[in-house]
Amino acid sequence: MKNIQLQIILGTILVLLSAAILIVMGVREPARLAEYEVQQRAGQIEFGAGVYINNCTSCHGSQAQGIPGRAPSLRSEEFFTARLDEVGWQGSLEDYIISVVTVGRQVSTRPELYPGGGVPAMPTWSEKFGGPLRDDQIRAVAAFIMNFEAYALGLEPTAVPVLPVVDESDPASVGRAIFLTAGCTACHTISGLSTGNLGPVLDGLASRAGERVEGLSAEEYIHQSLVDPGAYVVEGFDNIMPADIVAEMSEEELDSLIAFLLTLE
Repeated sequence: MKNIQLQIILGTILVLLSAAILIVMGVREPARLAEYEVQQRAGQIEFGAGVYINNCTSCHGSQAQGIPGRAPSLRSEEFFTARLDEVGWQGSLEDYIISVVTVGRQVSTRPELYPGGGVPAMPTWSEKFGGPLRDDQIRAVAAFIMNFEAYALGLEPTAVPVLPVVDESDPASVGRAIFLTAGCTACHTISGLSTGNLGPVLDGLASRAGERVEGLSAEEYIHQSLVDPGAYVVEGFDNIMPADIVAEMSEEELDSLIAFLLTLE
């Protein structure tokens, strides 16, 4: 066999092998891309869960169940099946969530249920408009909320979030858990614990609380700030703290929250 013929045969074989490999890869590519998309979405949802916990629980609840008089549930059937028609939104529900989180809502669309308490019904969250969140954080929290759809429509049982580990014998430990689950992280920063910036940073609170209001000890000042947040407003901040933030707490829970805040030396 001449050398040129051998080269042609080998070249043909290589071409056929290459074509076969490309065909196999082409057949598998849709499944690979679909798997990659699922992985990316799962990562975005997990990231969004952290954004939600740090910023949204004070109004929508630690499990997105809503808080009567303050903000609606984000995992109800009504939210996923009727909300867009109610507000006349023409796009997708996820785009609607992104829009509302981005610019906030100055006036409640349901004032008979969620009046807003004299402040915007929902604050602006995008850093483009003075809020604390980046675009990727807003998209992630929208993905996290959309993940409730199967639960809301009764297709899957609602998962219960993992709560902080608590030493029931230590009031400060109990108070730390209350701080994390009552929504305080949405507005206040504590280094290593929360990043909210709508209210004063709480690092060192115990060291300066006794100097805020003449005649009030640190403990008395913190108690007053929780039960009557408008009594003293830190310079540079507006009083947007809901007046009923501790209304559903027992005296023991309130005392535990104060005990935790008094550890912030």
